Amino acid sequence: MSLTTCEWKKVFYEKMEVAKPADSWELVMDPNLKPSELAPGWKQYLEQHASGRFHCSWCWHTWQSANVVILFHFCLDRAQRTGSVRMRVFKQLCYECGTARLDESSMLEENIESLVDNLISSLREQCYEEDGGQYRIHVASRPDRGPHRSEFCEACQEGIVHWKPSEKLLEEEASYSDGSKWKALAGLDYNFFSRRWCILWGALCLLLAYLQFSFRSPDFF
Repeated sequence: MSLTTCEWKKVFYEKMEVAKPADSWELVMDPNLKPSELAPGWKQYLEQHASGRFHCSWCWHTWQSANVVILFHFCLDRAQRTGSVRMRVFKQLCYECGTARLDESSMLEENIESLVDNLISSLREQCYEEDGGQYRIHVASRPDRGPHRSEFCEACQEGIVHWKPSEKLLEEEASYSDGSKWKALAGLDYNFFSRRWCILWGALCLLLAYLQFSFRSPDFF
């Protein structure tokens, strides 16, 4: 069992103990898991925007990816109060040496925690018919170095279409920034009691008083 697998299990069991203490859940790694091929009573959650670091076991090349795909199948036995989660992290090929060996990704604990939160949200929705809350989108701490290369991605080769999170978040961030900019401009235009407007009104009053005094006709010389 790899260190990353142990970390996944540790985080999952700790969070499920808090989320559903009355039920017993297990997490099993299954490299043969297929998307949408579900046994009766099983549900699916597909994480399409995880971030991870890959290390080539042949040439020792390392790379960061924000396009790691993780597939979960899960089932809850309500009578026995037991549940099972099967999980597959899709691998990537090294594009430096071109070897056909697929390499696994490693993830930071903080990344795993956010991904487990997403999994539990899906569990609550599909197994317990509860509101799972808002899903978390996690982007790699380092920016992507170029476009996603589908020919080296195991998930893409198996027909899973997944978007690039950095591009999606950049669009959302741009929309939010534009909205904030227009709100700020609107605040400057219509807040007549702001400090800037008070100074402007004061200067205008002084100018009017000066002009009135300057053009007043004298009573005598």
